[in-house]
Amino acid sequence: MKLDIHPLTPGRWADLVALFGARGACGGCWCMWWRLTRSEFEKRKGAGNRRSLRKLVDSGAVPGIIAYYRGEPVAWCSVGPRGDYSALGRSRVLAPVDDRPVWSIVCFFIAKPFRKKGLSRELIRAALAFAKERGAAIVEGYPVEPKKGITADVFAHTGLAKTFRAAGFVEVARRSETRPFMRFYL
Repeated sequence: MKLDIHPLTPGRWADLVALFGARGACGGCWCMWWRLTRSEFEKRKGAGNRRSLRKLVDSGAVPGIIAYYRGEPVAWCSVGPRGDYSALGRSRVLAPVDDRPVWSIVCFFIAKPFRKKGLSRELIRAALAFAKERGAAIVEGYPVEPKKGITADVFAHTGLAKTFRAAGFVEVARRSETRPFMRFYL
């Protein structure tokens, strides 16, 4: 499947809205889960989170990449400097392993008809190139590794460990049985 992948800019906002749909990807998230405190997230859930992400995009920040198949937006990956995702620093499981500057891949959203077709692997490759172009030396991922090897799509929004491994990431920590802390050194 040949994808065209581009940074999310104001000119591509309508494409992200079309991809995320009325539910804002999942339950009104609008990819703000990792950027806010839990109370802020809950207060903004839905339309508020949509406005927050729109404001971020309109400010000139590029919070991730969007993939197209035959001109249709089909997938999203949130990638940026770890400091952009304040929730990571508050997490016991995902707290930094050291003080090195890193970029983080925190979320994927793939349109239902395009799931289980290898798009997350392509998004990871594109996210690595995107981060490298912007000066990153290390990129982290925080995928899930389900005990039985499978998980519902809704719980795989951070990606699957096997996909990150296949992309060349190595596990650098594991503070939870099902959540390896993985890195790629550019």
